[in-house]
Amino acid sequence: MGGFGPPRSRKKMKGRLMNALVSRAKAFLVSEDGPTATEYAVMLALIIVVAIAAVTLLGQSITGVFTNVNTKIKALPT
Repeated sequence: MGGFGPPRSRKKMKGRLMNALVSRAKAFLVSEDGPTATEYAVMLALIIVVAIAAVTLLGQSITGVFTNVNTKIKALPT
């Protein structure tokens, strides 16, 4: 790979990449942004749970309404 130094082995490059990734993760967790991001993730999870519950409850209710309307329409004389 054209460069100015001797070619690096893949193992050394993967090791350096892994070290860089781990050091960035540590810096993120130590900084003030880590707890804030965690709080936002928890809030988002709660919002998603509430939204799923609301859709489930409304879905059952709406199914009942449509079933009722369908039954009454079928009962009408043609």
